[in-house]
Amino acid sequence: MKLDDLITRFSSTTENQRKAIFSTLFIAGNKLQTLFDNHIPEISLKQFMLLSIVKQSKEQLTFTQLGNLLGCSRQNIKKLADVLMKKGFITIRQSPHDTRAMCICPTEKVNDYFGNDFLQYQEELKYLFEVYTDKELETLFILLSRLYAGIENLEKKVANKGC
Repeated sequence: MKLDDLITRFSSTTENQRKAIFSTLFIAGNKLQTLFDNHIPEISLKQFMLLSIVKQSKEQLTFTQLGNLLGCSRQNIKKLADVLMKKGFITIRQSPHDTRAMCICPTEKVNDYFGNDFLQYQEELKYLFEVYTDKELETLFILLSRLYAGIENLEKKVANKGC
């Protein structure tokens, strides 16, 4: 079966479109992770995403805060952080706001990585979006941003069922 066949098959009803969108998010995530992990040296896509958030944050974030931002557990953040610390990208320190929590702090290697090593790959990321017009890109950004509201809604519904 070809992708075009699947798109046609799932375009007939709103219910099928929901299923197709959910599947597409999963498949697209897997494809991007595979492309990134096979193409970019030294760090995985998940490690990259963690470094990106740590680098962009104006304050030190705890493992729990980073897990909430990345949509994973505190334990997963700790595993990623341990690997990144061994590679020299970060240090792990006690939170200045909560002595029970640990924070991730970028080292100079992070700035060097984003300023040098990652530049060529950042250029290549443009290929992912060059199939869109500026208006389509703006619409995609808005819709994906709204997807977070849908995820929060699903989280609330699932949490309420557990009570």
